[in-house]
Amino acid sequence: LLLVWALAACAARASEITFELPDNAKQCFYEEIAQGTKCTLEFQVITGGHYDVDCRLEDPDGIVLYKEMKKQYDSFTFTASRNGTYKFCFSNEFSTFTHKTVYFDFQVGEDPPLFPSENRVTALTQMESACVSIHEALKSVIDYQTHFRLREAQGRSRAEDLNTRVAYWSIGEAIILLVVSIGQVFLLKSFFSDKRTTTTRVGS
Repeated sequence: LLLVWALAACAARASEITFELPDNAKQCFYEEIAQGTKCTLEFQVITGGHYDVDCRLEDPDGIVLYKEMKKQYDSFTFTASRNGTYKFCFSNEFSTFTHKTVYFDFQVGEDPPLFPSENRVTALTQMESACVSIHEALKSVIDYQTHFRLREAQGRSRAEDLNTRVAYWSIGEAIILLVVSIGQVFLLKSFFSDKRTTTTRVGS
C-alpha cells in the first residue's frame, strides 16, 4: 500500500499517523523535502506479536539513510542532502500470522520562532520571553502526552492479550477438571458394583 501526502509548503510540518500493518505486508510513505531541511522520524509499534517492525528510509536517489530490523521503537534525525521525494517504509513481511499497529511521527523542518528577530531593534521584552518559555513548555507537554498515550495503548493491548490467555487457560482447566471428576466417579462406581457370577453344573 502506498500513501502520498500533499502538504502545503510551510516552514515546519509534522505528520502523525497510527495505522494497521497486516501480516506479510509492507507500507510506504512519501514526503517532499527541500535540501538542507532537518527531519526527524520517530516510530513505535503499539500492538501485535512481539511489538516489532522493519523500518527503512531512502533519499530520492534510492540511497538508504536508515534501516533497522525488528525494532519496537526508534528515532532517527537527518538533514536532507538534496531536493526530492524521500521514502520511508514499514515492513511486517517477516510475520506470518500477526498484524501490527504502528505509530509514527515525521517532522520536517523546525518550528519558526514565536517572535521573529527580523526587523527588530530591541531585545525581547519580559512578557515575550515568558511567552516563549511557556510555548516551549507546552510543546514538551504535548510530546510527553503523546508518549504516555502510546504507552497506555501498548499496556492495554498487553493486558487484553494476557486476559485472553488466562481465560482460555481457565476454560481448559475447567474442562480437564470436569473430565477427571467424571472419570473418578465411574472408577469408584466400578469398585462397589456387584459382579454376578454364574455357576454351571456339569452332570455326571
